[in-house]
Amino acid sequence: MDMTKVHLAAFADEVSQNLDEQIAAMSANGVEYLEVRGVNGKGVASLTPDEAKNVKDKLAAAGLSVWSLGSPAGKSDIKQDFAVEAEQFKHLLETASITGAKCIRLFSFYGTEGKPEYHDEVMLRLSRFVEMAKGSGVVLCHENEKGIYGDIASRCAEIHTAVPELKAVFDPANFIQSGQQTLPAWDMLEKYVYYGHIKDCLENGTVVPPGKGIAHMDQYLPRFFAKGCNVLTLEPHLQEFFGLAGLEAEGEKSKIGMYHFNSSREAFDCAVNSLKDILKGI
Repeated sequence: MDMTKVHLAAFADEVSQNLDEQIAAMSANGVEYLEVRGVNGKGVASLTPDEAKNVKDKLAAAGLSVWSLGSPAGKSDIKQDFAVEAEQFKHLLETASITGAKCIRLFSFYGTEGKPEYHDEVMLRLSRFVEMAKGSGVVLCHENEKGIYGDIASRCAEIHTAVPELKAVFDPANFIQSGQQTLPAWDMLEKYVYYGHIKDCLENGTVVPPGKGIAHMDQYLPRFFAKGCNVLTLEPHLQEFFGLAGLEAEGEKSKIGMYHFNSSREAFDCAVNSLKDILKGI
Protein backbone atom coordinates (compact mmCIF):
# COMPACT_ATOMS: atom_id res chain seq x y z
CA MET A 1 0.00 0.00 0.00
CA ASP A 2 1.28 3.45 -0.90
CA MET A 3 1.63 5.06 2.53
CA THR A 4 1.22 8.53 1.03
CA LYS A 5 -2.42 7.60 0.36
CA VAL A 6 -3.11 6.50 3.95
CA HIS A 7 -3.89 9.03 6.66
CA LEU A 8 -3.26 7.88 10.22
CA ALA A 9 -5.17 9.20 13.20
CA ALA A 10 -4.95 8.08 16.81
CA PHE A 11 -6.55 8.07 20.21
CA ALA A 12 -3.34 9.53 21.56
CA ASP A 13 -4.74 9.72 25.09
CA GLU A 14 -3.54 6.12 25.27
CA VAL A 15 -0.02 7.59 25.38
CA SER A 16 -0.75 10.28 27.93
CA GLN A 17 -3.46 12.64 29.11
CA ASN A 18 -0.99 15.47 28.50
CA LEU A 19 -1.62 17.03 25.10
CA ASP A 20 2.05 17.87 24.53
CA GLU A 21 3.00 14.23 25.06
CA GLN A 22 0.22 13.13 22.71
CA ILE A 23 1.56 15.46 20.05
CA ALA A 24 5.12 14.23 20.55
CA ALA A 25 4.06 10.60 20.07
CA MET A 26 1.99 11.43 16.99
CA SER A 27 4.77 13.45 15.38
CA ALA A 28 7.39 10.77 16.02
CA ASN A 29 5.19 8.09 14.45
CA GLY A 30 3.91 9.97 11.41
CA VAL A 31 0.35 10.17 12.75
CA GLU A 32 -1.19 13.34 11.36
CA TYR A 33 -4.64 13.38 12.95
CA LEU A 34 -5.91 13.25 16.51
CA GLU A 35 -9.21 11.61 17.37
CA VAL A 36 -9.89 13.66 20.49
CA ARG A 37 -11.14 11.61 23.43
CA GLY A 38 -9.22 12.73 26.52
CA VAL A 39 -7.04 15.83 26.94
CA ASN A 40 -5.26 17.00 30.08
CA GLY A 41 -7.49 14.94 32.33
CA LYS A 42 -10.80 15.90 30.71
CA GLY A 43 -13.05 14.00 28.34
CA VAL A 44 -13.82 15.62 25.00
CA ALA A 45 -17.43 16.31 26.01
CA SER A 46 -16.18 18.42 28.94
CA LEU A 47 -13.76 20.67 27.07
CA THR A 48 -14.52 24.38 27.25
CA PRO A 49 -14.37 26.46 24.06
CA ASP A 50 -11.00 27.87 25.15
CA GLU A 51 -9.66 24.37 25.82
CA ALA A 52 -10.92 23.15 22.46
CA LYS A 53 -9.21 26.06 20.71
CA ASN A 54 -6.00 25.27 22.58
CA VAL A 55 -6.14 21.71 21.23
CA LYS A 56 -6.53 22.97 17.68
CA ASP A 57 -3.80 25.59 18.03
CA LYS A 58 -1.24 23.24 19.61
CA LEU A 59 -1.85 20.61 16.96
CA ALA A 60 -1.58 23.19 14.18
CA ALA A 61 1.74 24.41 15.56
CA ALA A 62 3.04 20.86 15.15
CA GLY A 63 1.59 20.46 11.64
CA LEU A 64 -1.23 18.22 12.91
CA SER A 65 -5.01 18.50 13.10
CA VAL A 66 -8.18 16.95 14.51
CA TRP A 67 -9.87 14.21 12.49
CA SER A 68 -12.77 13.27 14.75
CA LEU A 69 -14.21 13.71 18.20
CA GLY A 70 -14.09 10.38 20.00
CA SER A 71 -17.27 11.38 21.76
CA PRO A 72 -19.35 9.50 24.34
CA ALA A 73 -22.61 10.41 22.57
CA GLY A 74 -25.00 7.48 22.77
CA LYS A 75 -22.81 5.68 25.29
CA SER A 76 -25.50 5.88 27.94
CA ASP A 77 -28.37 3.72 29.12
CA ILE A 78 -31.42 3.82 26.86
CA LYS A 79 -33.59 4.41 29.93
CA GLN A 80 -31.88 7.71 30.73
CA ASP A 81 -33.51 10.98 29.73
CA PHE A 82 -32.39 11.88 26.22
CA ALA A 83 -32.46 15.58 27.11
CA VAL A 84 -29.11 15.12 28.87
CA GLU A 85 -27.64 13.51 25.75
CA ALA A 86 -29.04 16.26 23.55
CA GLU A 87 -27.46 19.00 25.64
CA GLN A 88 -24.12 17.23 25.62
CA PHE A 89 -24.36 16.74 21.86
CA LYS A 90 -24.95 20.47 21.27
CA HIS A 91 -21.71 21.11 23.13
CA LEU A 92 -19.90 18.45 21.09
CA LEU A 93 -21.03 20.12 17.86
CA GLU A 94 -19.59 23.39 19.14
CA THR A 95 -16.33 21.63 20.01
CA ALA A 96 -16.21 20.05 16.55
CA SER A 97 -16.62 23.48 14.99
CA ILE A 98 -13.85 25.01 17.10
CA THR A 99 -11.37 22.16 16.56
CA GLY A 100 -12.17 21.65 12.88
CA ALA A 101 -13.15 18.01 13.46
CA LYS A 102 -14.47 16.32 10.33
CA CYS A 103 -16.43 13.68 12.25
CA ILE A 104 -18.08 12.83 15.53
CA ARG A 105 -18.20 9.16 16.45
CA LEU A 106 -21.18 8.03 18.50
CA PHE A 107 -22.91 4.92 19.84
CA SER A 108 -26.34 3.30 20.00
CA PHE A 109 -27.01 3.03 23.73
CA TYR A 110 -26.46 0.52 26.48
CA GLY A 111 -29.29 -1.40 28.11
CA THR A 112 -30.77 -2.43 24.78
CA GLU A 113 -29.21 -5.90 24.52
CA GLY A 114 -30.18 -5.93 20.86
CA LYS A 115 -33.82 -6.47 21.79
CA PRO A 116 -36.36 -5.57 19.06
CA GLU A 117 -38.46 -3.56 21.52
CA TYR A 118 -35.67 -0.97 21.68
CA HIS A 119 -35.32 -0.61 17.92
CA ASP A 120 -37.64 2.36 17.48
CA GLU A 121 -36.27 4.33 20.42
CA VAL A 122 -32.67 3.77 19.32
CA MET A 123 -33.45 4.95 15.79
CA LEU A 124 -35.38 7.94 17.10
CA ARG A 125 -32.46 9.06 19.25
CA LEU A 126 -29.89 8.54 16.51
CA SER A 127 -32.13 10.50 14.14
CA ARG A 128 -32.21 13.32 16.67
CA PHE A 129 -28.40 13.44 16.62
CA VAL A 130 -28.50 13.64 12.82
CA GLU A 131 -31.11 16.40 12.89
CA MET A 132 -29.06 18.42 15.38
CA ALA A 133 -25.95 18.09 13.20
CA LYS A 134 -27.60 19.29 9.98
CA GLY A 135 -25.76 22.19 8.42
CA SER A 136 -22.68 21.68 10.61
CA GLY A 137 -20.67 19.91 7.92
CA VAL A 138 -19.72 17.25 10.47
CA VAL A 139 -20.08 13.58 9.50
CA LEU A 140 -21.70 11.47 12.23
CA CYS A 141 -20.24 7.97 12.45
CA HIS A 142 -21.68 5.10 14.47
CA GLU A 143 -19.11 2.84 16.11
CA ASN A 144 -19.94 -0.80 16.72
CA GLU A 145 -19.30 -1.43 20.41
CA LYS A 146 -19.95 -4.39 22.65
CA GLY A 147 -22.99 -3.95 24.87
CA ILE A 148 -24.88 -1.40 22.72
CA TYR A 149 -27.69 -1.97 20.22
CA GLY A 150 -25.32 -1.87 17.26
CA ASP A 151 -22.89 -4.47 18.56
CA ILE A 152 -23.09 -6.98 15.70
CA ALA A 153 -23.21 -6.38 11.96
CA SER A 154 -26.88 -7.16 11.40
CA ARG A 155 -28.01 -4.60 13.97
CA CYS A 156 -25.50 -2.06 12.64
CA ALA A 157 -27.08 -2.59 9.21
CA GLU A 158 -30.50 -1.94 10.79
CA ILE A 159 -29.19 1.37 12.08
CA HIS A 160 -27.73 2.49 8.75
CA THR A 161 -30.87 1.46 6.88
CA ALA A 162 -33.13 3.36 9.28
CA VAL A 163 -30.83 6.39 9.61
CA PRO A 164 -29.04 6.57 6.23
CA GLU A 165 -27.28 9.85 7.00
CA LEU A 166 -25.30 8.05 9.70
CA LYS A 167 -21.99 6.58 8.53
CA ALA A 168 -20.01 3.75 10.12
CA VAL A 169 -16.72 3.51 11.99
CA PHE A 170 -15.54 -0.07 11.51
CA ASP A 171 -13.90 -1.50 14.64
CA PRO A 172 -12.88 -5.13 14.07
CA ALA A 173 -11.90 -5.99 17.65
CA ASN A 174 -15.21 -4.73 19.02
CA PHE A 175 -17.01 -7.06 16.61
CA ILE A 176 -14.90 -10.04 17.67
CA GLN A 177 -15.55 -9.25 21.34
CA SER A 178 -19.28 -9.30 20.53
CA GLY A 179 -19.04 -12.74 18.91
CA GLN A 180 -19.11 -11.32 15.38
CA GLN A 181 -16.44 -12.34 12.88
CA THR A 182 -14.77 -9.46 11.07
CA LEU A 183 -15.00 -10.45 7.41
CA PRO A 184 -18.76 -11.20 7.37
CA ALA A 185 -19.25 -7.90 9.22
CA TRP A 186 -17.22 -6.09 6.58
CA ASP A 187 -19.24 -7.68 3.76
CA MET A 188 -22.46 -6.51 5.38
CA LEU A 189 -21.36 -2.98 6.27
CA GLU A 190 -18.79 -2.03 3.63
CA LYS A 191 -21.03 0.47 1.84
CA TYR A 192 -21.64 2.41 5.06
CA VAL A 193 -18.05 2.66 6.30
CA TYR A 194 -16.50 6.15 6.43
CA TYR A 195 -13.31 5.40 8.37
CA GLY A 196 -11.80 2.68 10.52
CA HIS A 197 -10.50 2.01 13.99
CA ILE A 198 -7.42 -0.17 14.21
CA LYS A 199 -7.64 -2.58 17.13
CA ASP A 200 -7.03 -6.33 16.95
CA CYS A 201 -7.79 -9.16 19.36
CA LEU A 202 -7.80 -12.90 19.83
CA GLU A 203 -10.90 -15.08 19.78
CA ASN A 204 -11.18 -14.80 23.57
CA GLY A 205 -11.26 -11.00 23.30
CA THR A 206 -7.71 -10.30 24.45
CA VAL A 207 -6.43 -7.18 22.67
CA VAL A 208 -3.16 -7.63 20.78
CA PRO A 209 -1.08 -5.52 18.35
CA PRO A 210 -2.59 -5.06 14.88
CA GLY A 211 -2.05 -8.17 12.77
CA LYS A 212 -1.48 -10.46 15.76
CA GLY A 213 -5.14 -11.34 16.23
CA ILE A 214 -8.03 -12.59 14.11
CA ALA A 215 -9.28 -9.27 12.69
CA HIS A 216 -8.02 -10.17 9.18
CA MET A 217 -6.93 -6.60 8.51
CA ASP A 218 -4.81 -7.75 5.58
CA GLN A 219 -7.99 -8.99 3.91
CA TYR A 220 -10.52 -6.20 4.49
CA LEU A 221 -8.20 -3.18 4.41
CA PRO A 222 -7.55 -3.52 0.63
CA ARG A 223 -11.31 -3.21 0.13
CA PHE A 224 -11.42 -0.35 2.62
CA PHE A 225 -8.97 1.61 0.48
CA ALA A 226 -10.55 0.49 -2.81
CA LYS A 227 -13.87 2.06 -1.83
CA GLY A 228 -12.14 5.39 -1.25
CA CYS A 229 -11.69 5.34 2.52
CA ASN A 230 -8.24 6.48 3.63
CA VAL A 231 -8.31 7.37 7.36
CA LEU A 232 -7.47 4.83 10.07
CA THR A 233 -7.53 5.68 13.77
CA LEU A 234 -5.18 3.69 15.97
CA GLU A 235 -6.80 2.57 19.21
CA PRO A 236 -4.11 0.29 20.66
CA HIS A 237 -5.69 -0.80 24.00
CA LEU A 238 -2.46 -2.68 24.70
CA GLN A 239 -1.89 -1.28 28.16
CA GLU A 240 -3.95 0.28 30.93
CA PHE A 241 -4.34 4.00 30.46
CA PHE A 242 -6.17 6.85 32.19
CA GLY A 243 -9.88 6.63 31.46
CA LEU A 244 -9.95 3.07 30.07
CA ALA A 245 -12.45 1.87 32.67
CA GLY A 246 -14.86 4.63 31.70
CA LEU A 247 -14.99 3.53 28.06
CA GLU A 248 -16.88 0.30 28.68
CA ALA A 249 -20.19 -0.74 30.17
CA GLU A 250 -20.32 -1.56 33.85
CA GLY A 251 -18.97 -5.04 34.40
CA GLU A 252 -17.13 -5.09 31.06
CA LYS A 253 -13.35 -5.02 30.90
CA SER A 254 -11.14 -5.43 27.86
CA LYS A 255 -8.53 -8.15 28.28
CA ILE A 256 -5.13 -6.56 27.82
CA GLY A 257 -1.59 -7.17 28.98
CA MET A 258 -0.70 -10.26 26.95
CA TYR A 259 2.18 -8.24 25.51
CA HIS A 260 4.45 -6.46 27.96
CA PHE A 261 5.49 -2.85 27.40
CA ASN A 262 7.63 -0.63 29.57
CA SER A 263 5.43 2.40 28.96
CA SER A 264 2.27 3.58 27.26
CA ARG A 265 4.41 5.27 24.65
CA GLU A 266 6.15 1.99 23.84
CA ALA A 267 2.77 0.28 23.44
CA PHE A 268 1.59 3.08 21.15
CA ASP A 269 4.74 2.87 19.03
CA CYS A 270 4.26 -0.88 18.70
CA ALA A 271 0.67 -0.46 17.49
CA VAL A 272 1.67 2.11 14.87
CA ASN A 273 4.58 0.02 13.59
CA SER A 274 2.44 -3.12 13.48
CA LEU A 275 -0.15 -1.35 11.36
CA LYS A 276 2.53 0.00 9.04
CA ASP A 277 3.85 -3.55 8.58
CA ILE A 278 0.35 -4.67 7.53
CA LEU A 279 0.01 -1.78 5.10
CA LYS A 280 3.39 -2.53 3.52
CA GLY A 281 2.15 -6.01 2.70
CA ILE A 282 -1.06 -4.87 1.02
